[in-house]
Amino acid sequence: MRQLHTAGPLGPAVIAVAFLWAAPLAQQVGKHPVSGRVYAQTMGVQGASWLDRPERDREEDPDLAIRLLRIQKGASVADIGAGSGNISIRLAKQVGPMGKVYANDIQPGMLEILQKNVGKAKLTNVVSVLGAIDDPKLPAESIDLAIMVDVYHEFSEPQKMLQRLREAIKPGGRLVLLEYRAEDPDVPILREHKMTKAQVKLEVEHEGFKQSRVFDDLPWQHLFVFTRP
Repeated sequence: MRQLHTAGPLGPAVIAVAFLWAAPLAQQVGKHPVSGRVYAQTMGVQGASWLDRPERDREEDPDLAIRLLRIQKGASVADIGAGSGNISIRLAKQVGPMGKVYANDIQPGMLEILQKNVGKAKLTNVVSVLGAIDDPKLPAESIDLAIMVDVYHEFSEPQKMLQRLREAIKPGGRLVLLEYRAEDPDVPILREHKMTKAQVKLEVEHEGFKQSRVFDDLPWQHLFVFTRP
Protein backbone atom coordinates (compact mmCIF):
# COMPACT_ATOMS: atom_id res chain seq x y z
CA MET A 1 0.00 0.00 0.00
CA ARG A 2 1.38 3.39 -0.93
CA GLN A 3 -0.10 6.62 0.37
CA LEU A 4 -0.06 9.81 -1.66
CA HIS A 5 -0.99 12.92 0.27
CA THR A 6 -2.92 15.62 -1.52
CA ALA A 7 -5.15 18.56 -0.71
CA GLY A 8 -8.82 18.62 -1.64
CA PRO A 9 -11.61 21.15 -1.22
CA LEU A 10 -12.14 20.02 2.39
CA GLY A 11 -8.49 20.29 3.34
CA PRO A 12 -5.68 17.69 3.40
CA ALA A 13 -6.70 14.21 2.44
CA VAL A 14 -4.93 10.93 1.95
CA ILE A 15 -5.35 8.87 -1.19
CA ALA A 16 -4.48 5.23 -0.51
CA VAL A 17 -3.56 3.29 -3.60
CA ALA A 18 -3.20 -0.50 -3.49
CA PHE A 19 -0.26 -1.72 -5.54
CA LEU A 20 0.49 -5.21 -6.77
CA TRP A 21 4.19 -5.82 -6.35
CA ALA A 22 5.98 -8.17 -8.73
CA ALA A 23 8.86 -9.83 -6.88
CA PRO A 24 11.53 -9.09 -9.55
CA LEU A 25 10.59 -5.39 -9.45
CA ALA A 26 10.74 -5.15 -5.68
CA GLN A 27 14.38 -6.21 -5.31
CA GLN A 28 16.60 -3.27 -4.36
CA VAL A 29 19.84 -5.04 -3.37
CA GLY A 30 22.80 -3.75 -5.34
CA LYS A 31 20.71 -1.76 -7.79
CA HIS A 32 21.09 1.96 -7.26
CA PRO A 33 21.20 4.75 -9.86
CA VAL A 34 24.46 6.65 -10.30
CA SER A 35 23.09 9.47 -8.13
CA GLY A 36 22.89 7.09 -5.16
CA ARG A 37 19.12 7.46 -4.64
CA VAL A 38 16.93 4.44 -3.95
CA TYR A 39 14.35 3.84 -6.66
CA ALA A 40 10.64 3.65 -5.75
CA GLN A 41 8.38 0.62 -6.03
CA THR A 42 6.50 0.09 -9.29
CA MET A 43 2.76 0.66 -9.41
CA GLY A 44 0.82 -2.53 -10.04
CA VAL A 45 -2.24 -2.98 -12.22
CA GLN A 46 -4.56 -2.51 -9.24
CA GLY A 47 -3.36 1.09 -8.99
CA ALA A 48 -4.24 1.92 -12.61
CA SER A 49 -7.34 3.92 -11.68
CA TRP A 50 -5.12 6.45 -9.89
CA LEU A 51 -3.60 7.37 -13.26
CA ASP A 52 -7.03 8.48 -14.47
CA ARG A 53 -8.15 10.25 -11.29
CA PRO A 54 -10.25 13.40 -11.89
CA GLU A 55 -7.77 15.52 -9.91
CA ARG A 56 -4.91 14.76 -12.27
CA ASP A 57 -5.59 17.67 -14.62
CA ARG A 58 -5.45 20.09 -11.69
CA GLU A 59 -2.44 18.50 -9.98
CA GLU A 60 -0.30 17.88 -13.08
CA ASP A 61 -1.85 19.71 -16.06
CA PRO A 62 -0.60 17.17 -18.65
CA ASP A 63 -2.14 19.13 -21.52
CA LEU A 64 0.05 22.11 -20.64
CA ALA A 65 3.10 19.82 -20.57
CA ILE A 66 2.32 18.60 -24.08
CA ARG A 67 1.82 22.17 -25.32
CA LEU A 68 5.19 23.21 -23.87
CA LEU A 69 6.89 20.42 -25.82
CA ARG A 70 5.50 21.61 -29.18
CA ILE A 71 5.35 18.11 -30.61
CA GLN A 72 4.93 18.19 -34.38
CA LYS A 73 2.13 16.52 -36.30
CA GLY A 74 3.34 13.25 -37.80
CA ALA A 75 5.97 12.71 -35.10
CA SER A 76 6.92 9.30 -33.75
CA VAL A 77 6.59 9.38 -29.96
CA ALA A 78 7.19 6.79 -27.24
CA ASP A 79 5.28 6.92 -23.95
CA ILE A 80 7.48 4.90 -21.58
CA GLY A 81 5.58 3.42 -18.64
CA ALA A 82 2.30 4.25 -20.35
CA GLY A 83 0.09 2.57 -17.76
CA SER A 84 -3.60 3.03 -18.53
CA GLY A 85 -2.85 5.17 -21.59
CA ASN A 86 -3.86 8.54 -20.17
CA ILE A 87 -0.83 10.29 -21.66
CA SER A 88 -0.59 8.06 -24.74
CA ILE A 89 -4.09 9.07 -25.82
CA ARG A 90 -3.26 12.77 -25.44
CA LEU A 91 -0.06 12.28 -27.43
CA ALA A 92 -1.87 10.35 -30.17
CA LYS A 93 -4.27 13.25 -30.66
CA GLN A 94 -1.34 15.66 -30.76
CA VAL A 95 0.70 13.82 -33.43
CA GLY A 96 -2.41 13.11 -35.54
CA PRO A 97 -3.21 10.14 -37.78
CA MET A 98 0.08 10.44 -39.68
CA GLY A 99 2.04 10.17 -36.43
CA LYS A 100 2.60 7.20 -34.17
CA VAL A 101 2.68 6.60 -30.42
CA TYR A 102 4.51 3.60 -29.01
CA ALA A 103 2.77 2.94 -25.67
CA ASN A 104 5.32 1.01 -23.65
CA ASP A 105 4.84 -0.80 -20.35
CA ILE A 106 6.38 -3.79 -18.58
CA GLN A 107 3.05 -5.12 -17.27
CA PRO A 108 0.72 -6.98 -19.67
CA GLY A 109 -2.24 -6.06 -17.46
CA MET A 110 -1.56 -2.37 -17.90
CA LEU A 111 -1.35 -2.78 -21.67
CA GLU A 112 -4.72 -4.56 -21.67
CA ILE A 113 -6.29 -1.58 -19.91
CA LEU A 114 -4.50 0.80 -22.28
CA GLN A 115 -5.75 -1.01 -25.38
CA LYS A 116 -9.33 -0.82 -24.11
CA ASN A 117 -9.00 2.92 -23.46
CA VAL A 118 -7.41 3.52 -26.87
CA GLY A 119 -10.29 1.63 -28.47
CA LYS A 120 -12.84 3.76 -26.64
CA ALA A 121 -11.04 6.86 -27.92
CA LYS A 122 -11.23 5.45 -31.48
CA LEU A 123 -7.54 6.01 -32.14
CA THR A 124 -5.58 3.97 -34.66
CA ASN A 125 -2.09 5.43 -34.24
CA VAL A 126 -1.17 3.84 -30.88
CA VAL A 127 1.01 0.71 -30.83
CA SER A 128 1.35 -1.09 -27.50
CA VAL A 129 4.80 -2.46 -26.66
CA LEU A 130 5.64 -4.87 -23.85
CA GLY A 131 9.05 -3.84 -22.57
CA ALA A 132 11.47 -5.19 -19.97
CA ILE A 133 12.86 -3.56 -16.82
CA ASP A 134 16.09 -2.73 -18.67
CA ASP A 135 14.87 -2.36 -22.28
CA PRO A 136 11.81 -0.59 -23.76
CA LYS A 137 11.97 -2.89 -26.82
CA LEU A 138 11.68 -0.06 -29.35
CA PRO A 139 13.05 -0.02 -32.91
CA ALA A 140 16.49 1.56 -33.30
CA GLU A 141 16.56 5.29 -34.18
CA SER A 142 12.78 5.36 -34.68
CA ILE A 143 11.65 7.86 -32.05
CA ASP A 144 11.46 11.65 -32.33
CA LEU A 145 10.50 12.07 -28.68
CA ALA A 146 10.37 9.63 -25.75
CA ILE A 147 8.48 10.77 -22.66
CA MET A 148 8.27 9.41 -19.12
CA VAL A 149 5.55 10.90 -16.90
CA ASP A 150 5.98 10.12 -13.18
CA VAL A 151 7.76 6.93 -14.24
CA TYR A 152 11.54 7.26 -14.30
CA HIS A 153 11.95 7.29 -10.50
CA GLU A 154 10.51 3.73 -10.40
CA PHE A 155 13.02 2.17 -12.81
CA SER A 156 15.01 -0.59 -11.13
CA GLU A 157 17.60 -0.41 -13.94
CA PRO A 158 17.52 3.29 -14.85
CA GLN A 159 20.98 3.52 -16.43
CA LYS A 160 20.39 0.50 -18.67
CA MET A 161 16.99 1.83 -19.68
CA LEU A 162 18.53 5.17 -20.62
CA GLN A 163 21.14 3.40 -22.73
CA ARG A 164 18.46 1.49 -24.66
CA LEU A 165 16.35 4.63 -25.04
CA ARG A 166 19.35 6.44 -26.50
CA GLU A 167 19.55 3.72 -29.14
CA ALA A 168 15.81 4.06 -29.94
CA ILE A 169 15.77 7.87 -30.23
CA LYS A 170 16.78 9.46 -33.52
CA PRO A 171 19.92 11.64 -33.55
CA GLY A 172 18.75 15.07 -32.44
CA GLY A 173 15.60 13.57 -30.91
CA ARG A 174 14.35 14.39 -27.44
CA LEU A 175 14.00 12.54 -24.14
CA VAL A 176 11.48 14.09 -21.73
CA LEU A 177 10.94 13.36 -18.04
CA LEU A 178 8.22 14.69 -15.78
CA GLU A 179 9.02 14.19 -12.11
CA TYR A 180 7.48 15.54 -8.91
CA ARG A 181 9.69 18.28 -7.46
CA ALA A 182 11.74 16.93 -4.54
CA GLU A 183 12.96 20.45 -3.72
CA ASP A 184 9.39 21.56 -2.90
CA PRO A 185 8.07 20.34 0.48
CA ASP A 186 4.59 21.52 -0.49
CA VAL A 187 4.29 18.88 -3.23
CA PRO A 188 2.25 16.25 -1.34
CA ILE A 189 3.91 13.12 -2.69
CA LEU A 190 6.08 10.62 -0.81
CA ARG A 191 9.81 11.42 -0.95
CA GLU A 192 10.85 8.33 -2.92
CA HIS A 193 8.45 9.34 -5.70
CA LYS A 194 10.08 12.76 -6.15
CA MET A 195 13.35 13.77 -7.81
CA THR A 196 15.59 16.82 -7.74
CA LYS A 197 16.92 18.64 -10.77
CA ALA A 198 20.44 17.59 -9.85
CA GLN A 199 19.54 13.88 -9.63
CA VAL A 200 17.84 13.83 -13.02
CA LYS A 201 20.59 15.77 -14.79
CA LEU A 202 23.33 13.54 -13.34
CA GLU A 203 21.65 10.24 -14.21
CA VAL A 204 20.45 11.14 -17.69
CA GLU A 205 23.55 12.98 -18.89
CA HIS A 206 25.65 10.07 -17.60
CA GLU A 207 24.20 8.05 -20.51
CA GLY A 208 25.08 10.53 -23.24
CA PHE A 209 22.08 12.86 -23.35
CA LYS A 210 22.37 16.64 -23.08
CA GLN A 211 19.93 18.65 -20.99
CA SER A 212 18.46 21.42 -23.12
CA ARG A 213 15.72 22.86 -20.93
CA VAL A 214 13.81 22.50 -17.65
CA PHE A 215 10.28 23.87 -17.40
CA ASP A 216 8.79 24.72 -14.01
CA ASP A 217 5.41 25.81 -15.33
CA LEU A 218 3.52 22.78 -14.04
CA PRO A 219 1.75 22.65 -10.65
CA TRP A 220 3.83 19.91 -9.00
CA GLN A 221 6.40 18.65 -11.51
CA HIS A 222 9.67 19.52 -13.17
CA LEU A 223 9.56 18.98 -16.94
CA PHE A 224 13.03 18.02 -18.19
CA VAL A 225 14.00 18.04 -21.87
CA PHE A 226 17.16 16.26 -23.02
CA THR A 227 18.46 15.71 -26.53
CA ARG A 228 20.37 12.84 -28.09
CA PRO A 229 23.41 14.44 -29.77
